[in-house]
Amino acid sequence: MSNVTKQQFKRVWLITGASRGLGALMAKAAIADGNAVVATGRNAAAIAERLGESSAVLPVALDVTDEVQAKAAVKAAVEKFGRIDVLINNAGFGLLAAVEESSDADVRRIYDTNVFGLLNVTRAVLPVMRKQCSGHVINISSIVGYQAAAGVGVYSSTKFAVEGITEALHAELKPLGIHATLIEPGFFRTDFLDTSSLLVGKDIIDDYEETSGTLRRLAVDINHNQPGDPQKLATAVVTLVDAHTPPLRLPLGTDTLKAIAEKNAYVTAETQKWEALSQSTDFPV
Repeated sequence: MSNVTKQQFKRVWLITGASRGLGALMAKAAIADGNAVVATGRNAAAIAERLGESSAVLPVALDVTDEVQAKAAVKAAVEKFGRIDVLINNAGFGLLAAVEESSDADVRRIYDTNVFGLLNVTRAVLPVMRKQCSGHVINISSIVGYQAAAGVGVYSSTKFAVEGITEALHAELKPLGIHATLIEPGFFRTDFLDTSSLLVGKDIIDDYEETSGTLRRLAVDINHNQPGDPQKLATAVVTLVDAHTPPLRLPLGTDTLKAIAEKNAYVTAETQKWEALSQSTDFPV
């Protein structure tokens, strides 16, 4: 006898890092919109407490760095709801340190979650979406996933990796009826700058006081005073999922829009300045 929930939901979402912050808010917004949510995180009990008991919610314990757990979470989702329509790779954390200040252990830890963890979950979900010939993979990048900044170089590099992976997925999955989108949030008023979500490098080098040191101080000043409204971000993600032709990139926040415009202008100006040398490296035609 099938254990698949017979109640009809608009879509079935699987969200990583759903126990708090943006993950929990996106889960609540999806449920309010008539969707079912497979809400995953390291502590399933905390998720159940945050989201409440509902036939639309399946809390699942998932450490994204564990490929076996990722496959088990997907299996539980399909057994409960019969499909997965939306994957939101949200789990991750930050590292505040200059590149030289970033320890090997911290670098490996952040890559294990932000990059390899995302790949574990994506590889687990895609066979379901390919079988359905439909789905939407949404990867949470960052304002610094488009324009890197001093003091978060390693964190930026993990989000640059996510950007590259998602661009490739966009091309690979489009012929299969599956969408792939990057969400690039700016600074939103969540707990991301708290110690629960942000590693701070312990080996501080005085020579970086005016660069990474400036950002270290700024992070303290703006924590819980960021310009972005996280509830509005969650609502925007629901709008994104409902779009018939979703974009590859969705910047969220005026600060991200400004950073993208500044980087694009810089790249254009620098490319034009060095264009002759760039062109000189081809074989003669």
